[in-house]
Amino acid sequence: MRADDPRPTPPAAPEACAHGGAFFEALGEEFDDLGRRGGIVNADVLDAWFDPAPGVVAALHEHLPWLLRTSPPTRSEGLVRVIARARGVREANVLAAGGSSELIFLALPRFVARGAKALLLDPTYGEYAHLLGKVIGARVERFPLARAAGWRPDPDALAAAVRASRPELLVVVNPNSPTGVHLPRAGLEAVLAALPAGSKAWVDETYVEYAGPGASLEAFAAASDRVVVVKSMSKVYALSGVRAAYAVGPRALLDPLRAFVPPWAVGLLAQVAAVRALEDPAWYAARWAETHALRARLAGDLRALGLDVVEGCTNFLLAHLPPSGPTAAALVARCAAGGVYLRDCGDLGATMGDRTVRTAVKDAAANARIVAAIAAALRAGP
Repeated sequence: MRADDPRPTPPAAPEACAHGGAFFEALGEEFDDLGRRGGIVNADVLDAWFDPAPGVVAALHEHLPWLLRTSPPTRSEGLVRVIARARGVREANVLAAGGSSELIFLALPRFVARGAKALLLDPTYGEYAHLLGKVIGARVERFPLARAAGWRPDPDALAAAVRASRPELLVVVNPNSPTGVHLPRAGLEAVLAALPAGSKAWVDETYVEYAGPGASLEAFAAASDRVVVVKSMSKVYALSGVRAAYAVGPRALLDPLRAFVPPWAVGLLAQVAAVRALEDPAWYAARWAETHALRARLAGDLRALGLDVVEGCTNFLLAHLPPSGPTAAALVARCAAGGVYLRDCGDLGATMGDRTVRTAVKDAAANARIVAAIAAALRAGP
C-alpha cells in the first residue's frame, strides 16, 4: 500500500498461538538431517510414542510413489463412510478435514460472532482462547478449574456457569489439555443439557480414546441440535504427520460448513492411513493399554523427584515443580539443551503459574531420558 493511499491500514494479524515443536530446531527446520531424531525426545508435543497399525504402514509403504503423485478423493467420501460405520452414526453427520485445527478454524468463526460470548475451561488448549479472543474478537469467559480439586471440572458448577453466562459457544476439551483429566460422559451430557436456547457446544475429544470405550459423545452429538464433537486422529492413531480429523454433529450445524471445505482437503496419504487405522481397533487398544502403564511408571518416577504430578488418563502428564527450584521456563531450557523437549504450561491458563510443565508419555527408554533430564535440571538449582 502506497504512503498516499487513502484507504485505512488493515489491522495487523495477531501473533500465532504458541505450541510445542521446538525440537525441529535440533533437526533443522528445513529437515536438514532427519536422522538426528534418534537423539531427541520430542515430549513438548503430544504425538503417539507408538507406530501406526501395521496395515497403515504396509499400505503406505507398498503404494507410496503412487500415493504421493495421485489426487485424493475430492470429498473424502470413502473415509467418511468408514468413520460413520466405525462410530455408529450417519455419513451426513460426519465432516472430514485435514486435522482438527482445520475444523476449529473452519467452524468457530461461523459459530461465534465478534463481541459474542464464549465460555472456556481454564486451563485448556490454548488455540481456543487465541482464535476466539484474538482472531474472532469474541468475549472469552473462563470457567476456572482448581489445582486443589485435581483440575477436575465439577459438572454441576459448570452447568450453573453455562446457565448464568448464556454463552453463544461453550468449548470443552475432554479429556482436557494440559491436565489430562476426563469428565465422564454422564457429567458432560448433564452440562450440555443446561445449554440455553441459542447456545452451541464444541466438544474436543482429541484424547478421548485413552479414556476407554464408550467415553465419546459422538452419537450424542449426531442426535443433538446444537453439539459438535471434533475428533483428531493424530494422537491416538499415531497419524500426526498426515493430518486427518473429523467432526460429528447435527446436519443443521455441519451442512453450512461443507461449502467452505475446499476439494481435496484431506490428502491421499491421510485418507488411506485413517481408513486402515480404523480397520484395526485391536492394535490401538493394545497400544493405549501400554500407554497407561508407561504413564503410571513415569508419574511415579517424577513424583520421586519431588514433582506434584497430575495423572489423568491420556498420553501426557502435567507436573507442578517444587517452589524452591527452577521455574518451568528455566527447567524447559535446561532439558532442551540435552535434547529433551518439554512444554512450559504458563500460557495455558490463568492459574498455571510459572512452575508447571507438561510432558508427553513416550516409550520406556525415552521416559527414562525425560526423568534424567528433569533430575539434572532440578539439581542445577533455581
